[in-house]
Amino acid sequence: MLAAGVALVTSLSLVACSSGNSAKPASSRDVGEINGETLRVWLMEGSFTDGTVKYLEDQFAKKYPGNKLKVELQPWDGIVQKLQTSLASDSESPDLVETGNTQTSTFSSVGAFAPLTDLYDEVGGKDLIPSFIEAGSWNDTLYSLPLYAGARGVFYRSDLFEKAGIDKPTTLDDLAQAAIDLGAANPDGVGGFSGMYLAAVDIHAPESIFFAGGGEWAVQEGDKWVQKLSEPQSVEALKRVKKIFSDGTAYALDSQASQKAFEKYFNEEKVGMLLGTGNIGAKIDQKLWDEGKVAVMPIPGVKDGELGATFAGGSHISLSANAKNPELAKEALKLIFSEDFQNQIAKEGWVPGNTTYSGAATGPFAEIAAQIVDVSKLTPNTPQWGVASGNNVVRDFWTALAQEDDVQAVADRYGQRLEDILNSK
Repeated sequence: MLAAGVALVTSLSLVACSSGNSAKPASSRDVGEINGETLRVWLMEGSFTDGTVKYLEDQFAKKYPGNKLKVELQPWDGIVQKLQTSLASDSESPDLVETGNTQTSTFSSVGAFAPLTDLYDEVGGKDLIPSFIEAGSWNDTLYSLPLYAGARGVFYRSDLFEKAGIDKPTTLDDLAQAAIDLGAANPDGVGGFSGMYLAAVDIHAPESIFFAGGGEWAVQEGDKWVQKLSEPQSVEALKRVKKIFSDGTAYALDSQASQKAFEKYFNEEKVGMLLGTGNIGAKIDQKLWDEGKVAVMPIPGVKDGELGATFAGGSHISLSANAKNPELAKEALKLIFSEDFQNQIAKEGWVPGNTTYSGAATGPFAEIAAQIVDVSKLTPNTPQWGVASGNNVVRDFWTALAQEDDVQAVADRYGQRLEDILNSK
C-alpha cells in the first residue's frame, strides 16, 4: 500500500515535470472572440442537484453564446487515481475540477493546477472561507477556491423517538444507545428497520463520531507525522463506532453504489437516523417534513450538552494546468462565485465558498450549521492524506472495524499504515 502511495505522487509529478514545475502559460485569447468551444467541468456526484447543475450550464450558455459548459459528474470512489491520469494529459484533462478539501493539496503540490491568485479579490477575497483558502494554497500561491463547506449533523425521525420513548440524545453514548434501542423498538413495525444508517464506505460519517469522541488520526511532531489511531482516547472513540456498526445499524457493509443515495433508506422509513450534511435535507421526502416527523441536531460530544467536533467536509474548485480553455474557465469561475450561484449553493444546504451568501440557506439545518462548523475539524493537512484517501486506506480501515472484533488490533495495524504513508516522500 505504501508503494502504491509513492507511485501515485510520482505519477502526479509528471504534470509538474512536463511544465517546468509550474502551470503552463495561459493563451491570451479575448473571451469575446472565443466561439464553438466546450468547457469541461468535473463536479462530484452528490455535490449539487440536477437543477443546480443545469442552472450553471444554462447561465454560462446565455453569457457566452456560441460556447458550452458541460458538467461531467464523477464518482468519489477512485477519483484520485482518475485525476492522476486525466490532469497529466493535454488531451484528456478537464478545464475545471472539483476536489474534496482533503485531496486538493495532493494535486496543487505537484503543479497539476494553475494559479488563481489573480482571481482572489474578484471572486470574494476575504469573504472566502479562510481555512479553505489556506488548504487551497501551496507555497504561498492560491491554486484552489472554496466551492462549499458542509456541516455534518443528525437527521432523525422525531416521531419514532417519541413512539419508542427515547429522549433526544445529549451525549455520544446516548446517540449510540439510541441507534440500538430505536432499531430494537421498530415502532412502526417496518421490515428490516435499523436505528441508524452508518456505513464504512461513507467514511466521513463514522469519522465524525470518531472525532466527536476525541479520536485523532495523526499529528505532526517536528518534521514527522505520528499516528494517534492506536492511542487510548482514539480507541475508546472507535469502540463507540464499532458498537453502532455491530448493534445499531444493518448497513455497516453497505455498498458504495447504495450509499450514494443513502437518503432512500430514510425516505422508505427503513432507518430512524442519518448522519449527513445540510444538503441531505433537500433529498428527504417533503412529506416527512410536512408531517413534522423529521428533526435535526448536531452530533453531541462525550459530555452532556457538549457539541462534538465533526469532520469539516467540503470541496475546492481548481483550474487544470492543462486546461484547453483557461480563459473561459476563469469566466466560469466568476459565474460560480456570482451572487446568484452562491445563493443557489446555500439553498442546497451547503455553506457557500463566499460566506457573504450563507444567509440564503433556510430550514432547520441552516439554524445549526454555523455552530457545527465552529467546532469542526479536518484530517491531517498534508498531500499524503490525499494519497491515503485515494488508495482507499481510510475506507478499508472503517470496513475492517466493521468486520473485525478486536478494535485495538485494527487500530494498531492501520495506524502504522497511515503513519508510513504520511511520512513517505
